[in-house]
Amino acid sequence: MSRISDHIRKAFKESDDIRDAGLTTPPDVIRYDDIVYGADPKWQALDVYRPRAAVGKTLPVIVSVHGGAWVYGDKERYQFYCMDLARRGFAVVNFTYRLAPESKFPAPLEDTNAVFAWVLENSGAYGLDPKHVFAVGDSAGASILGLYCCFCTDPAYAANYPFVPPQGFVPTAIALNCGSFRVDVSGDSQTSQLMADYLPEGGSPRELALIQVAEHVTGRFPPVFVMTASGDFLKDQPPILTKRFMELDVPFVFRYYGGKAEPLPHVFHCDMRSADARLCNDEECAFFRSFCR
Repeated sequence: MSRISDHIRKAFKESDDIRDAGLTTPPDVIRYDDIVYGADPKWQALDVYRPRAAVGKTLPVIVSVHGGAWVYGDKERYQFYCMDLARRGFAVVNFTYRLAPESKFPAPLEDTNAVFAWVLENSGAYGLDPKHVFAVGDSAGASILGLYCCFCTDPAYAANYPFVPPQGFVPTAIALNCGSFRVDVSGDSQTSQLMADYLPEGGSPRELALIQVAEHVTGRFPPVFVMTASGDFLKDQPPILTKRFMELDVPFVFRYYGGKAEPLPHVFHCDMRSADARLCNDEECAFFRSFCR
């Protein structure tokens, strides 16, 4: 493991511990925990959260692809954010995927694909509406989710992988939050180290070409809510993607949160004590609900 990956794991954990200190499961949420969707019960497990008031009802689904620079994170770190989304009237699937450097690309993409297949196969058991399957992803999770939508909508791109998407499946709409959509290792030693941990060939030109979300978007890409914030260190990334969307007439909404007076940090929307997070999450869920009419 590179020094930067080790640092990210320690620093992100410390920050997340502070952010989520004292949070508990809301009384109005029902949760189904530690459902294994793959061969590895630790790294291929998911939770399902539903609003308690919706017992017996079939609900639209949000699948959450967590962030963490490809080397950090799990469903426990995203449970409070995902349960808060569930309180807005959705069934939310919160899953852990295999991380680098222990597991190399395309492991996270393969796990994401397995989770969507699980949703479709188990929709009846958990009251999930297979006709309205949405997804959110932030930071590296936004990159993974973006690539997954390219994988579902472009057979030529999907042919690069040894697994296939569920037949005919494309997420109904997605939200890409504070994401990375073009990975550039030129002159950036930290990104180079991360890619050396993440990619089997250490970041060969072929591999780097494969993970550039913006380069693989087609006109069949699903509608997107794209957001960033004034203090987001990746705020230069969304324009790369939205420019591509406009060229291909992919429907999207772009939101920029915060300002100079009170800059909002990277992935601010995961802070359940933040009014700005509530606004962002309200707007994203309203965007999803617009496709359920």
